[in-house]
Amino acid sequence: MRLVHLDLKGAAPRVSYLEQVFPLLSQLGANGVLMEYEDMFPFKGELEILRSPYAYSEEDIERIQQLAEQHKLEVVPLVQTFGHVEFILKHEKYQHLREVERFPNSFNPHVPDTLALLKSILSQVIEKHRRSTWIHIGADEVFHLGEGMDSKNWMSHNKGDVGTMYLKHIKEVLGFLTAQYWGLRVLMWDDMLRKISVGALRVALAARACPAAVPFLSKYVESGFEAVWFASAFKGTTGPAQAWTPLSYHLKNHLSWLKVMQAVPRLAPLRLQGVVLTGWQRYDHYSVLCELLPVSIPSLAICLQTLVNGGFTEEAKRKVLDVLGLESVQLEQSTCEGRGAFPGVEIYHMVEQVNGHLKESILKALEEESAIKGWFSPYHRKRQFGNPRNMESFGSKVLKLHDDWESFVRDLHAQLDRIYFPDTVEEWMEENVNPHLDQLRDLVRDYR
Repeated sequence: MRLVHLDLKGAAPRVSYLEQVFPLLSQLGANGVLMEYEDMFPFKGELEILRSPYAYSEEDIERIQQLAEQHKLEVVPLVQTFGHVEFILKHEKYQHLREVERFPNSFNPHVPDTLALLKSILSQVIEKHRRSTWIHIGADEVFHLGEGMDSKNWMSHNKGDVGTMYLKHIKEVLGFLTAQYWGLRVLMWDDMLRKISVGALRVALAARACPAAVPFLSKYVESGFEAVWFASAFKGTTGPAQAWTPLSYHLKNHLSWLKVMQAVPRLAPLRLQGVVLTGWQRYDHYSVLCELLPVSIPSLAICLQTLVNGGFTEEAKRKVLDVLGLESVQLEQSTCEGRGAFPGVEIYHMVEQVNGHLKESILKALEEESAIKGWFSPYHRKRQFGNPRNMESFGSKVLKLHDDWESFVRDLHAQLDRIYFPDTVEEWMEENVNPHLDQLRDLVRDYR
């Protein structure tokens, strides 16, 4: 299986955009999507507080699954069950479930309410995904586990360590899933398992979950796991505020995974069941947005085709260019030549402009223009004191630059509006455009 991860805890696309993207995924060699809904899921009843104001409706969730089915994509919902639960624990209502009172990252596994809450969250998500044969329970990066008083007490009474405590909670989650949803298969991230002994893993998990793993393979064979998944990345791993996807970095990531895949047959009976191509949209619920999906589609295409063809062969390259409507791809420069014909290509080109020219062109105008430095300094502007003769020498140039960027930004805003909800558009503009453009706007305001 080749699952493309859609991380919806930031910049969740409108369903109308997914209508365009799903056929593309299928064409490029994906056969599933890993949907990390977080606050975009239409939680009901007690859980309604978890919903974002722009959360998908129940009809949207149904539509997403119909689209997936139409394009032969398996839908795997992802529900975080231990760490990365800021979207839950930020609410006062659930604050008492934090492992460490000050931090909203991780659940306290010793409070009975924790498991009760998880059961109702999992039930609501699974009920709306009756066609899915898999669920992903996250379980990565359980920061501060073992630091809360309840955990310290538990460890001293049970002569246990953080690993045993981690497994105890995961086992309870798995126990609920096995009892309630017969035949539903479970995936989880494996970073927390790497620190846990073979004996403990064998007892707790082997028959029940598949880790999305890295080269800890022989350990997982010894622990009795029968199948393993790998997790690569097509975007969202090169910096929390990354706006442009580095192509060769992500290609190399997939080429190294191919080497690991070739080693799996020597580890029988362990078999490779699938790969998740992760595409993080934020590092966590509180961080800024990283690369938008339309910006990273060339990277996703290259990564998928590399997996399909066992390398970035001529055939893979040709397929990428054909499907995306491009003339060429410059891996080292992370650029694509040609107009492109993929969903969101307008945003791709416009973000390239913002990324490559906005800041420089404004700095150049403000820093290098000696008339601004000499006759329109912050001191002059503050006191509204200046000679029109000198001001006119730079005025028209600055006004033109300002008009050009403002009209560009209006177009960009309109394109973003077609794909994203207003909160995403506002956040992306605030983070990537306004810090630079506001300097120019202020200067023009003072000039006028």
